[in-house]
Amino acid sequence: MNQIHIKQGRIIDPANSIDRTGCVYIADGKIISVTNEPAGFKPDIVIDAYNQIVCPGFIDLSTRLREPGQSRKATFKSETIAAASGGITTLCLQPDTIPVIDTPAIAELIKDLAEKAQYPQIYPIAALTQKLEGTELSSMLSLKQAGCIAVGNASQPVKNLLVLRRAMEYAASHDLLLMFRSNDYWLGNNGCAHEGAFATRYGLPSIPDAAETIALAQCLELAELTGCRVHFGQLSCKRSVIKIHQAKKYGLNVCADVAMHQLHLTENDIAPFDSAYHVLPPLRTEADKQYLRQGLAGGALDSICSDHQPHDIDAKLGAFPETEPGISALETVLPLMLKLVAQQVITLEQGIAALSNNPAQILRLKSGALTPGFPADVCVFDPELDWQVNSENWQSQGNNTPFWGQILKGRATHTLQAGKIIYCLKQ
Repeated sequence: MNQIHIKQGRIIDPANSIDRTGCVYIADGKIISVTNEPAGFKPDIVIDAYNQIVCPGFIDLSTRLREPGQSRKATFKSETIAAASGGITTLCLQPDTIPVIDTPAIAELIKDLAEKAQYPQIYPIAALTQKLEGTELSSMLSLKQAGCIAVGNASQPVKNLLVLRRAMEYAASHDLLLMFRSNDYWLGNNGCAHEGAFATRYGLPSIPDAAETIALAQCLELAELTGCRVHFGQLSCKRSVIKIHQAKKYGLNVCADVAMHQLHLTENDIAPFDSAYHVLPPLRTEADKQYLRQGLAGGALDSICSDHQPHDIDAKLGAFPETEPGISALETVLPLMLKLVAQQVITLEQGIAALSNNPAQILRLKSGALTPGFPADVCVFDPELDWQVNSENWQSQGNNTPFWGQILKGRATHTLQAGKIIYCLKQ
């Protein structure tokens, strides 16, 4: 395998408290040194990172690649290229594929598809219940042995709290992480927008923030009862941040993430009837957005995910409530993180940590850092490079993003996965 020398970049590695200009040395797919050149090192490839940032590759805790089952929307090939172009080196795949990831055979299929796409670092999240129907538990141990990194029920409800309790006990007994999307399905009542001014103005079926906070509070109680490790995914409102902060304060083994779009958009940004803004959980109020930002800066929220959900044109046509929710988001995570830094919401080190080291700690992966001996998952990006979100620059098969046509600042120039260059920006 090639020896790679990344020279004269600003190295930011939050896990090792590094922020200085220097070089990174890679051999046999691993980091062998940071700043100090190893004796006898003869690089095959030299990457000039002058005026660029060198950091650990990003880890995305929630993504959908539409395979298997919906390849008309996207494929592993198209979406892994999109991920690599965004500096993302590891993806966690939600279990609501077709068929559902509820048997070891489907987990093996996911690994095969990842290998064929030449992007092996895709970790399936196993279904918590069979077929995600919320009634019978899946075979979590065999799914873990097949390579699933966690368990979850995606966006589907668990039918009652006794089923959820038993599932959490089962997960805890095998030290499995539960990735939980807090949403009371019945309170949500098939809504498509936040229960607030926008939904009222346009007569849209709405979802109160209580649908999220009630489900979150119930799961927190069961986490304390069962001892299960729980990661709360894609939180969207102020009171959820408060509850997570309190739970951490009193010692519960929980963590949480927020989808990047929730840190930038609110119900006030929704163009009337534009389905690019149709997401679940819905875009909420300005106060909720500000509290999510504070939660990220203060540590109540541990990480940022893309919640990537590419769609074809048909899925986003029609009346707003009839369209399918979700944003194609892999390629906008990096520039939107840099926008948070520019707005002084977080520091650059905090932003990189929320996308690399913190997710690695949540998943207990030996990655997310430029530690010697770790796999060489590296992102090199130009923080000042302007680019437009358009068909010339876009890699994902899904064009469903509210940022289409906008000029964003910051783009990956090189992405390395286990020492292999999987993306290089053509200038």
